[in-house]
Amino acid sequence: MRRIFGLVVLALLLAACGSREFSAPRNLDDACDIVRERPQYLRAMRAAERRWGVPVPVQMATIHAESRFIGNARTPHRYALGVIPLGRQSSAYGYSQALDGTWDEYVRETGQRRARRENIRDATDFMGWYMNHTRARNGVALTDARNQYLAYHEGHAGFARGSYNSKAWLLRVADGVAARAAIYDQQLRACRV
Repeated sequence: MRRIFGLVVLALLLAACGSREFSAPRNLDDACDIVRERPQYLRAMRAAERRWGVPVPVQMATIHAESRFIGNARTPHRYALGVIPLGRQSSAYGYSQALDGTWDEYVRETGQRRARRENIRDATDFMGWYMNHTRARNGVALTDARNQYLAYHEGHAGFARGSYNSKAWLLRVADGVAARAAIYDQQLRACRV
């Protein structure tokens, strides 16, 4: 009995050491609250900003729109006839909601073989890499949160075709991303982080 109890305690301790925090910060409407609660987010975003030039507020607003800062976020399941599971809507995963193929391209191009989508540092680095490709391929400024988000969501070719123009809901989301980036920018300046 004592041995079983010891093994259970050991297993719980090992599980606790290996766990990660995937839940969202408590107040997603205040950038200062987010970085006070999760300072590693700001460190990761500043590193991506230094490497790729994408401003922290643009990264924050994009992550908010994509995953609400949930590290292991996935797209919902699809169902046939409302009950037969068909799998997930896409392979999007993690903070950045990067698709499998795009993530693989990032890993190949940057050599970040150990990068993981549920790691905030890797996710923000991915976003910086992707948004730089958007600037190079589509001429979108790194400070243009709205159009960077549209290209992020639709892909570079879809953005170039203007596929977003037939999606009123996506245009509303992109406008929200731009507004949130501006608010986050003001908040971060005021709290001097």
